[in-house]
Amino acid sequence: MTLQVGCLSFRQPYAGLVLNGVKTIETRWRPLLSGLNNCTLAVHIAQKDWEGDEWRDVLRDSIGMSERQIEELLVSGERFGRGVVAGLVEVGETWVCPNDVSREELGQLEKAAVLIGLEEKHLTHLSNPRWLREPLYTRGHKDIWTVDIPLHLLSGSLSD
Repeated sequence: MTLQVGCLSFRQPYAGLVLNGVKTIETRWRPLLSGLNNCTLAVHIAQKDWEGDEWRDVLRDSIGMSERQIEELLVSGERFGRGVVAGLVEVGETWVCPNDVSREELGQLEKAAVLIGLEEKHLTHLSNPRWLREPLYTRGHKDIWTVDIPLHLLSGSLSD
């Protein structure tokens, strides 16, 4: 038996940050996740890294993590390697970040997204992240695709 869910590929370190509950807002230039409100999404770890390292500045300066904490978080995010479905997350509401958001609110959104420069991007709330018991090796795709996850890979599944 399997769980069939939508899947989205995330570059590192963002895949690990989502599954470790640090990144709770996903950002896109278009409303890619808006049709998945109140649905479960599988998190695929892409082969490539995110270009740029502004995420490190947000973790250190805005969230207050030490370099050691950041490195431990990165190692945890790599536990299953690349090219795998590694976990699940619940998708919430999608909205557009306005240009006139207050500096304080923008700072809170940037911390949750672990990214700067959110104005005019589509933001989607993510919650309840959980790692699979083992990685599910599969090739990534552009946008959202469907993946079948064997139930024995789910924590708290019927096979426990």
